[in-house]
Amino acid sequence: MRKLLPLALTGLLAVSACQFGDDDAGDEAHRLNTMKAFPLQAYIPDPASGDGKAVGAAQWILARQCMVRLGFTGFKTLDLRTVESTYPVRQGTLSSRSKVGDDSPYGVDDPDLAAEHGYHNRQRLDEESTDQPMEWPADQYTALTGVFESGDSHQAHGTPIPRGGCLGQANRKIYGPEPEPVKIGGVKLSGYYSVAMKLWSDAREQAKKDPAWKKADRAWADCMKDEGFHYPDPDEASLDTHWFGADEPSDKEKKTAAADARCKLDTDYIQSVHAVESSRQKTAIARNKKVLEERRVANEKAVANARKIVADAK
Repeated sequence: MRKLLPLALTGLLAVSACQFGDDDAGDEAHRLNTMKAFPLQAYIPDPASGDGKAVGAAQWILARQCMVRLGFTGFKTLDLRTVESTYPVRQGTLSSRSKVGDDSPYGVDDPDLAAEHGYHNRQRLDEESTDQPMEWPADQYTALTGVFESGDSHQAHGTPIPRGGCLGQANRKIYGPEPEPVKIGGVKLSGYYSVAMKLWSDAREQAKKDPAWKKADRAWADCMKDEGFHYPDPDEASLDTHWFGADEPSDKEKKTAAADARCKLDTDYIQSVHAVESSRQKTAIARNKKVLEERRVANEKAVANARKIVADAK
């Protein structure tokens, strides 16, 4: 007869198995709560990848040349290392950016981080991110971006600013002419990544109407109610107007966000809704495979162009 394990050891193993199970569930939720966990991400370039950084570097090389042509002579000596992984903002507008929210598809999923930062994860992510905003004086900002406010001149030192500014012109040199518009869901789309992004948006809207998604929302809401919070779904919790307008999260926000994250883990919320949304994306890819592949091939060519521009500039 097989010997029975001592009672204390049996209990210890049971507790350990439960803890490992919880950790595994948390790891799985965190893995699925990223953009790269979705099928359509294959058709949207990652700016943090090697290819993405090559395109960014080439764009700034060409933009510097363009800015010099527009009469901004100081750009001749611009050290491109100072603008790598940055995006331009108009001087005086940085402080207006809301610190509420983050870049994860389903919001907070770590109770400890949520208890510390609440829903103000964007500030934490901005500090860690390699992509940072950079302020430019109004005349340089309009020349770089082609974005104008009322009263802004559409010329720089007497020379017309190109469509989309110097950065937009650089983009066209790297990617070539914008692809022909494609009609998706009754909407005509142009641009290099607009098809994939529109399909992603449509898939999310369709997924949220699915009974499985609604069931996940109800389970999460019931869990939150047990914790003393009353929201119909995670979006309503994270976008509560009480969280906006402050640089630091309140105690109430922290407690709400921590409960939100715990309930996502306890109800397998992220696993449930991700399965629905991924399924919708796969359907969208199958229906639009030709145009998506065309855009993917175009991006590969753009990366090759960018790498040549960077090599020639050395």
